[in-house]
Amino acid sequence: MNILITGATGLIGSHLCKHLANHHKLVVLTRRKEKAFTTLGHHIDAHESLDDIDFNNIDCVINLAGEPIADKRWTASQKNKIEASRWHITEQIAEKINAATTPPHTFISGSAIGFYGRQNEPVTEHDNQPFDEYSHQLCKKWEQLALNTASDKTRVCILRTGIVLAKKGGALGKMVPPFQFYLGGPIADGKQYMSWIHINDMVNIILFLIENQSMQGVFNATAPNPVTNNEFSKSLGNALNRPSLLRMPEFVLRLLFGEMADLLVFGQAVLPKAMNDAGFKFQYPELKPALENVLSGR
Repeated sequence: MNILITGATGLIGSHLCKHLANHHKLVVLTRRKEKAFTTLGHHIDAHESLDDIDFNNIDCVINLAGEPIADKRWTASQKNKIEASRWHITEQIAEKINAATTPPHTFISGSAIGFYGRQNEPVTEHDNQPFDEYSHQLCKKWEQLALNTASDKTRVCILRTGIVLAKKGGALGKMVPPFQFYLGGPIADGKQYMSWIHINDMVNIILFLIENQSMQGVFNATAPNPVTNNEFSKSLGNALNRPSLLRMPEFVLRLLFGEMADLLVFGQAVLPKAMNDAGFKFQYPELKPALENVLSGR
């Protein structure tokens, strides 16, 4: 197949491209071609504008682009970057699909478990009472742009992704250093749930959706066993042979990150019901072996 990928040089995209490259032609939308070639190899077909891509010759679109949401304080300008990097590219892709005579048969578009907002009980794709805060508003419009605009012409799958665990980069890239220096520990009261997924399972979910063309709609890309922040911190400390004693108070997070601290202080236990119902088998359903795998060799 001819597969168009946005966000191909990111954490998920770069791992996904390694799995797709041997069997498919990869067309990559990137802001910097040289970075894309360095990261992914020169076998890809890299473009800096969607206008240079003929959607009549694309079989599948995988939209993973997006400014990191938890890197900086949510100032007005930072929110604009976060929104534009998700909404504009998704809208443009949907427009290209609609304009095509022979459009892609599949559009897999990213979202996040932030759609649900803060939650006190486990949630699945069928729960319709999200907490109305910024993360929900961001993801809701992001999803609607894909579902409402493109679904008349192609199959649309939405991925609500949790915390992705990988050897390099991502959330662990920020979590591990404090633990290595004996400064790690839970955040706030530690009772908030963390919904995570191993990078291998993340990639395999996307491959599963590409192959099973009867599947469409919303899918939670999370492992089936979320844990509290207390449990996650203890497991991470054990995997690194470090203590998990130094708790980060909520007021410090508020001082450092403002509204963005909501992502750290509040959580949700998101269950992958749709993937389980479809028969998908997780390689890493439990946190301990997942952390041991991604931290091996450190």
